[in-house]
Amino acid sequence: MGRENSSKRPVELGVRLATHILKNKLQGKKRFPLVTMLEPLEQCNLSCVGCGRVHEYRDVLDRRLTVEESLQAVHTSGAPIASIAGGEPTIHPQIDEIVNRLVAERYFVYLCTNGLLMERTMEKIPPSKYLSWVVHLDGLEARHDAAVGRKGVFDTAVQAINAALERGYRVCTNTTIYRESDVEDLHRLFGTLMSMGVEGLMVSPAFEFQAVPGQEVFLRRQESTKVFQKILDRNKGYRFYNNPLYLDFLRGERECQCTAWATPTFTVMGWRKPCYLLADEHTDDLRELFEADLWKKYGVGNDPRCANCMMHCGFESTTILEAFTRPGDWLTLLRQSVPHKVTAGTR
Repeated sequence: MGRENSSKRPVELGVRLATHILKNKLQGKKRFPLVTMLEPLEQCNLSCVGCGRVHEYRDVLDRRLTVEESLQAVHTSGAPIASIAGGEPTIHPQIDEIVNRLVAERYFVYLCTNGLLMERTMEKIPPSKYLSWVVHLDGLEARHDAAVGRKGVFDTAVQAINAALERGYRVCTNTTIYRESDVEDLHRLFGTLMSMGVEGLMVSPAFEFQAVPGQEVFLRRQESTKVFQKILDRNKGYRFYNNPLYLDFLRGERECQCTAWATPTFTVMGWRKPCYLLADEHTDDLRELFEADLWKKYGVGNDPRCANCMMHCGFESTTILEAFTRPGDWLTLLRQSVPHKVTAGTR
């Protein structure tokens, strides 16, 4: 397949998502999943600065979802996209079976990883248009290795990205923005990744996890907007994987309320309630996440923990759903889905 093919977003992805949304709206549903967030384990081989999972799930780090439990969660959700995270999912001894079976069922799978075990895992998971690796990089070598607390992680991740692209995998990257993030360093990172041939760059401000010590690392909402106005410089030519409407939201150019119910999260303890970011409880019944009374209590203006949240898992779905009632926004999303070759950005 090679690098040229691996750098293209499949047209089928946009078609399937649009069809899924229209089908649910025609059925009169007000709340339904767009993406299933699957966490088959919470154990990780790193201790990143802003990660709340290892603190929230410290008592169940030894637990694993089975293959069947993982598949059942995705089937129950019904969303055409599954984002597999954790924890570090490549630690799971059956991650290859989980991914390969979802791909065989034509789900679009985004396998999130820090890259440390990525090359080993590739030996058991063949390339497919239905699969994309999402490699976490928060800066160039010095800044990224400091953020994850271990030297050499950046180099290992970049080596894995190159290996994946050479083998014909789709590859995206994910960058979390903190108060100490350096715009120039990020622009150099983005330029490097674009020149390597990644499909796109995902970005999001970090969520203010209450369990994380050192809350000063997190940006407040107004700070986030100012930072993203610099990071998302339209003149640089970077190919961001996030949809352009969400990027406008990050720049402060549009207002949104979160629709976190569109990205339900299944973990070793069940469905996180209410959302990917807040786990006031867990439930075995996915339908509880769509109850109107629940969302009167959460979201910006309802719960103080939501005040500074601008994460893609809560707001990117909002921009997609709102686009169905705004023709201009819908055309913007359609333009993004047109296949193209990724070219290098400014380094």
